[in-house]
Amino acid sequence: MNCDEFVETVTAYLESDLEGPALQRFLDHLADCDGCDTYLSQIRETIAALRHRPRPQLSRADRNALLAAFRARPQ
Repeated sequence: MNCDEFVETVTAYLESDLEGPALQRFLDHLADCDGCDTYLSQIRETIAALRHRPRPQLSRADRNALLAAFRARPQ
């Protein structure tokens, strides 16, 4: 696993959605990469800092517009 793949899978890791070989590749990279270890720590700190903030309320139209824009983005 390289750093780009690590960043792409960090959410799955934090949500306990990585298993088997994918989880092991993630953990192996984490053990060897100080930059990704720092990145994961920063993500955890951000989550902890924002956990108790109220969720922004979007209108149904704004939510649908955001979801449509997200789905239409180039991969």
